[in-house]
Amino acid sequence: MNRNRELPKGYSPDAMEEKWYAAWMQRGLFDAEVDPSRPAFSIVIPPPNVTGSLHMGHAFNNTFQDILCRARRMQGFNVLWLPGTDHAGIATQNVVEKSLTAKGLSRHDLGREAFVEKVWEWKKIYGDRIIAQMKRLGNSCDWRRERFTFDEGLSRAVRSVFVRLYKKDLIYRGKYIINWCSRCHTALSDLEVEYDEKPGNFYYVRYPFVDGSGEIVVATTRPETIIGDVAIAVHPRSEQYRGLIGKRVRVPLTDRDIPVIEDNMVDPEFGTGCVKITPAHDPNDFLVGLRHDLPQLQVIDSEGIMNENAGKYRGMTIEEARGAAAGDLEAQGLLIRTEAISHSVGHCQRCSTTVEPYLSEQWFVRARPLAERGVQAVKDGRIAWIPEQWEKTYFQWMENIRDWCISRQLWWGHRIPAWTCSDCGHVTVAETDPTACEGCGGTHIAQDEDVLDTWFSSALWPFSTMGWPDETPELKYFYPTSLMVTGFDIIFFWVARMIMMGLEFMDEVPFKDVYIHSLIRDEHGQKMSKSKGNVIDPLDMIDKYGADALRMALAALSTQGRDILLSSGKIETYRLFMNKLWNAARFALMNLDDDRQAIDPDQLRLQDRWILARTQEMAERITRMIDEYDIGSAARALYDFVWGDVCDWYLEMSKPALKGDEGEARRRTAQGVLEEVFHTTLPLLHPFIPFVTEELWGAFGYGYGCDESSIMRTAWPRPREEFRFDVAEAMRTVQETVRVLRNLRAEARVAPQQWMNHAAVRVDDDRMKRTLQDALPQISGLCRVREIAILPMSAPRPAASLSSVVGAAEVSLPIGDVLDVAAEIARLGQEVAAIEKTVASSQARLDKPDFVARAPQEVVEKERARVAEGEAQIARLKENLESLSR
Repeated sequence: MNRNRELPKGYSPDAMEEKWYAAWMQRGLFDAEVDPSRPAFSIVIPPPNVTGSLHMGHAFNNTFQDILCRARRMQGFNVLWLPGTDHAGIATQNVVEKSLTAKGLSRHDLGREAFVEKVWEWKKIYGDRIIAQMKRLGNSCDWRRERFTFDEGLSRAVRSVFVRLYKKDLIYRGKYIINWCSRCHTALSDLEVEYDEKPGNFYYVRYPFVDGSGEIVVATTRPETIIGDVAIAVHPRSEQYRGLIGKRVRVPLTDRDIPVIEDNMVDPEFGTGCVKITPAHDPNDFLVGLRHDLPQLQVIDSEGIMNENAGKYRGMTIEEARGAAAGDLEAQGLLIRTEAISHSVGHCQRCSTTVEPYLSEQWFVRARPLAERGVQAVKDGRIAWIPEQWEKTYFQWMENIRDWCISRQLWWGHRIPAWTCSDCGHVTVAETDPTACEGCGGTHIAQDEDVLDTWFSSALWPFSTMGWPDETPELKYFYPTSLMVTGFDIIFFWVARMIMMGLEFMDEVPFKDVYIHSLIRDEHGQKMSKSKGNVIDPLDMIDKYGADALRMALAALSTQGRDILLSSGKIETYRLFMNKLWNAARFALMNLDDDRQAIDPDQLRLQDRWILARTQEMAERITRMIDEYDIGSAARALYDFVWGDVCDWYLEMSKPALKGDEGEARRRTAQGVLEEVFHTTLPLLHPFIPFVTEELWGAFGYGYGCDESSIMRTAWPRPREEFRFDVAEAMRTVQETVRVLRNLRAEARVAPQQWMNHAAVRVDDDRMKRTLQDALPQISGLCRVREIAILPMSAPRPAASLSSVVGAAEVSLPIGDVLDVAAEIARLGQEVAAIEKTVASSQARLDKPDFVARAPQEVVEKERARVAEGEAQIARLKENLESLSR
């Protein structure tokens, strides 16, 4: 076996990570081919925007998927992790338009075709940036299969879906009130609007009756839209206003009059109980207008400017018109009062412009028929949500779903495959560009100017990326995919829509499990944002600590249902873990022969049997946790096992045997045990920290340079029955004895490197006595005590000693030969007095009824904890004083 005993003293990830990723790619270790003889495991990556760069959300999402994919490969699955990017219509067009603006140009100066060419040029230059960053993280995707939501194959799939839905009357075009961004000049779905609390005003306005019999008072936040009012609505069961239904009122600021109507939409408890109806500028009013056949009077245009219907306010911005209208109402005696309020205002997710409800002709998907199947698929158990709580969120949205506005007023994106005939008005929808109207045969046809919502193409991602609408081998083998890993913020944007489209076009769910991961926040629980200055850049962390350290930190800090609180310091902690693992491997390599040694059962000591049993236990636990998607618990368990069980305990206890102090047979067996531990532990660690484990796998002679195999090719560890030993309790006894002796040394302020001459353990329990007797050489070395006596409980406690209890035994450490006992007694007495003073002060505060009644609960609990801790310290110190005084 060709071992590398020349590992550098210090762990350095930079060159190592670059080296191994290139080797994996060159050997095609991430590639997946259709192979019906093997079980399939497949994941499609949530495609990041082509404009994006890797952030911590991506890093965690990708790490989670990579851990599962690497583990499944080693477990014998044929794994396809399919990567790609999203063309990100609004975001990408904005980026390119900004670059044009810097040159004094607009997209309209170039024209549609030339502008789209510019975007493609930008994509060729910058579009692979995030892919390169994902590779730095260690993503084991099949990069040969990388897809783009605007590539030729996916464009064909998008057209096919649009046409099929249209022919089933599940896509229609109609005039509807939508969310409109006047900056991006496009419709937005409800999900693309973010809401913030903003200060505003309620304006209480008089609407006089035409017959002069009085007035109705309406409270509105938007006086600029009064000139677009077409009715006043009251609740049908309103006692106060029932008699007014059918009367007509004069619209302030205009010469029009409108009716008073009844509608259940009105909340009698809100405002004055009367609502102005402006169907062209409010989504609820729009629906009221449809029910009552009211006109739709638009007074604001697509630029956010008052239009020709706005009278004297024409040409003003919305804000300007709001102020002018309020002033005119006051001048005319129609404004009763203004009331300051805080209300929720929608903003464009991309550019933060205030979103305007806008009446326009758009394309829509009838979502309810598609959603019904999606709901049933979850209820039937064909899709599982993890954590399960998200199932309720999904049901709530799907069961109250609204039609989906899928058209966007952009040039970058999938252009809607619909052509309108100027001769007969017929709309031809086709998968290939038509040359004539399918209605009249005329050739005067023009394609719709709009493009499809980006989420329309990404909704097809699980099957379009595998070749649909063709019946490809990949679809038959890898679909449905095994798992979708994503954040809760795109359950509605993406996950629900993938489910609907998968069931509609594949007649099968797109994935079997949906794992909703946590948010990454800063160490104080704040959401990361550039404005707060608390963003942690994953690429900076990789440069500083290495990809393995970042991956392990993200995995270990995750807990289902809780946000991840991250700091660079926590990532540094896992960089130290890499050092610990590295140094442990160097120690092992320096103590192993070239040939792998057999384990002689007759030569096994307690520590050998214990570490072998713990290793088998870890193989079982990590397998179970990964199967349950509990990567946080798995990462933490591996961390504790390597740092604690392997490094702090077994390596230290095995040193005498490895040095040959216990004979050649014991040396060979200890080598065999050490090799078994690393041969099992490195593969368990590999999904979490792939680079360092590959390096060490080769150094031990298991991988490259030996049989040209990678750790990725090794089989996932399975527990070995011959290494299951019932020694946990015995080992706990040894460990507790060591901890107590070390604590006693610390209490006596003995330097860690100083050897002490004597210690004693008084015990009557035969089993415990045998355990300690067998482990005395190891206890002695770990505690730096030359001689440890095992005595009966009837034996006198050694003079001038510190003592503590371990189960049924008492451990004593004589300190007379290393310390001035009288001085130590004096010091302990002073320490007792100081703690008693602190306890008395805290107790005095607790004895005051006013303090307990009025102080914050956490302050009271802190004082109680201080008293309890102090009393425990005093009792411990007094025990030591008693021991030293004998």
